[in-house]
Amino acid sequence: MLHQGLDFSFSGLKTAVSIQLKKVEGQGREADIAASFQEALVDTLVKKSVKTLKQTGLKRLVIAGGVSANKCLRERLEADLAKIKAQVYYAEPALCTDNGAMIAFAGYQRLKAGQHDGLSVRTTPRWPMTELTNPSEA
Repeated sequence: MLHQGLDFSFSGLKTAVSIQLKKVEGQGREADIAASFQEALVDTLVKKSVKTLKQTGLKRLVIAGGVSANKCLRERLEADLAKIKAQVYYAEPALCTDNGAMIAFAGYQRLKAGQHDGLSVRTTPRWPMTELTNPSEA
């Protein structure tokens, strides 16, 4: 969500998306919701980045982590930063990692232990690894 300063939070947006997904379940509108969610995130990140560069007078921005692999974000940053004569730098998408390997490993351990979840959407913004069931204790 867009705040006046440089701070931002997506917690309200995540909740809104979760609610909308439940409302349209089975209607085939998930892609529309995902596209709208992405646009809102990209818009916020680009506006905050431009504002930060203008306030600081800096002309270079580095984006990293999983979010930096997003094609829409890259394109918008390049276009909007060019307008203020600034540049954005990022690695190749294959090198833009997040905690995906950790999440995949946790999922693998749960699967090995015979645990599984349905395919419905469940939002858990903060889920410490210590709260996962230890496969050896299952």
